[in-house]
Amino acid sequence: MLDGIVIFLHVIFSILLITLVLMHSGRDSGLGSIGGAAGQGGGQHVMERNLDRLTVIVALLYLVTTLVLQRIFQ
Repeated sequence: MLDGIVIFLHVIFSILLITLVLMHSGRDSGLGSIGGAAGQGGGQHVMERNLDRLTVIVALLYLVTTLVLQRIFQ
């Protein structure tokens, strides 16, 4: 029962992580370039910073489910 829930969460986190990483862009394109040049406002838009934070959170949750699955199936 527990292993099924953790596997389900692991799959969801992996799909979310792939999606979030693909949403990131290069230095001068995408969400970071909205609103002007890179020299204005610290060079990073609020949406881009939030996307970075969300990516880190999902990556940590993915790591936790990986470690839990390793303990379950050890």
